[in-house]
Amino acid sequence: MGLFDRFRRGRSARGSGGTDPAADLAYLRQWVAEHTGVEAFVEPKTTVTDVTVVLVAADGEWTRRRAGGDAGARRLSERLQIPVYDVQKVGYPQRMRDYDARRRIERQRALRRELEDR
Repeated sequence: MGLFDRFRRGRSARGSGGTDPAADLAYLRQWVAEHTGVEAFVEPKTTVTDVTVVLVAADGEWTRRRAGGDAGARRLSERLQIPVYDVQKVGYPQRMRDYDARRRIERQRALRRELEDR
């Protein structure tokens, strides 16, 4: 038994990072069904993550999941019937940043109210 054999066994038992591609696809389908004006933005593989896809709704709400590689990310357009863009070419939509800014303001206001009520 080699020094790193224990770690290799543990990793292979979990599969690819412990994610279930079918569950990810089911989640993305449900998310698209519950939101309007959804577009997908494919993020490249990094040293930390595989290829991921960010779904952004018309109001800027967003979610991120693994995409099953480059080919899987491109198939999303067909499977989810939404436009898919390469984030390295087009960037993230402004509505996504605006949504995050609104959420940050809401959290700060809620925290202030909570502190005032004490």
